[in-house]
Amino acid sequence: MSQQSLPVPINAPWTRQWADRLRNAAIILLAAAFVFTALWLFAGLTPGRAVMGFLCIVAAALVPWRLREAIAAREEQLGVNPVQLPVVRAVVAGMPDPAVLLDRAGRVLHLNTAAAQLVPALRVNELAQFALRSPDFVTALREAIATAQPRRATYADHVPVNRLLELIISPIAVPTAFDGIDHCMLMTFHDLTPLRRVEEMRADFVANASHELRTPLAALSGFIDTLQGPARDDAKARERFLGIMQTQARRMARLIDDLLSLSRVELSVHVRPEARVDIAPLVRQVIEGLEPLAKERQVAIELDLQVEAAPIAGDREELLRVFENLIENALKYGASGGRVVVSLTKSAAADGSSEFRFSVRDFGPGIAPEHLPRLTERFYRVDVGDSRAQGGTGLGLSLVKHIVNRHRGRLLIESTFGKGAVFTACLPSQKPEG
Repeated sequence: MSQQSLPVPINAPWTRQWADRLRNAAIILLAAAFVFTALWLFAGLTPGRAVMGFLCIVAAALVPWRLREAIAAREEQLGVNPVQLPVVRAVVAGMPDPAVLLDRAGRVLHLNTAAAQLVPALRVNELAQFALRSPDFVTALREAIATAQPRRATYADHVPVNRLLELIISPIAVPTAFDGIDHCMLMTFHDLTPLRRVEEMRADFVANASHELRTPLAALSGFIDTLQGPARDDAKARERFLGIMQTQARRMARLIDDLLSLSRVELSVHVRPEARVDIAPLVRQVIEGLEPLAKERQVAIELDLQVEAAPIAGDREELLRVFENLIENALKYGASGGRVVVSLTKSAAADGSSEFRFSVRDFGPGIAPEHLPRLTERFYRVDVGDSRAQGGTGLGLSLVKHIVNRHRGRLLIESTFGKGAVFTACLPSQKPEG
């Protein structure tokens, strides 16, 4: 578009407006002047009539036709559905929760990124009910469309992790171009998993703590009664009993710490960590910290790192807990084998991606086959007496399993009774950046 044909701003000075209109109509005015001059000279048109005709054409050429264009543009804008405007799309895209805007027939008008990730089958201009997996969600949507009334529904999703979702459908009255009213449906999804997990965490913590703390508390109470009674003046017995009481107090502290750690992991198991962590140096760090325990148990730790760097998306503190628990268990329960092999390798996963495998192998007594399926249950122990003597709480492997699940990995347990055991944490590798 040339500079001469550009529209003139309405708020421009009036002298500039008239100058621009004259410039834009210059060809028309020149042609009109030529025609009326010719009619005056050769067709006998009087000068007065020629001037009047020319002035009429000038007036017509200088009329601000842009007003007509503005009216046409306004009519065109009124013909567009208000919910199709870019500002509505921007509002839906900016909502923090997964949100989908539907027309009165249930077709998708707009959806944000969170909704597209939660329900990948949603498509613009397609019916939303065909994309929802929950029958309760579909029923709620149909009722909301039929009655133009709000509806709520909940759905428990078990893949890839347990989640509790709530769908809220809110009818929205939208003004039409001719002062009428139309209805759209705004669907928002809310993740109720954290609230449900907090409730379960409280109940589990009370039940587990009351059960597991009963024994050490009874022991402490008995020793206190003994020290206040028969052993009041027995220095040797007092020293022995105080040592046992200290052991029981430490056991209770470890138990409470493990219960709290397990509850925190369970609370966020549906949220995958996003920080980039190199687990190779973490393995070295854990082994260095457990060297004193290895010397005490007379166990040699053999390190086999087949990769120099092992980047994954993970939580550093939780991964340290996994490595510590698995290596410490091998040092405690497999000490009779005299050595523990810790390895870190990279291999292909079943879905074609790559994963890192952290393995801890001991050469101790091994685990009987009937115990393997239940090893990761809370407070499950193969040998209760030996576990308590080693200072175990029965929560270590359960904590490891939940942390590995949160990192979208797998925990593998292999054992042959009498020949040791192998615990392997398979963690998906992080794709290189860029």
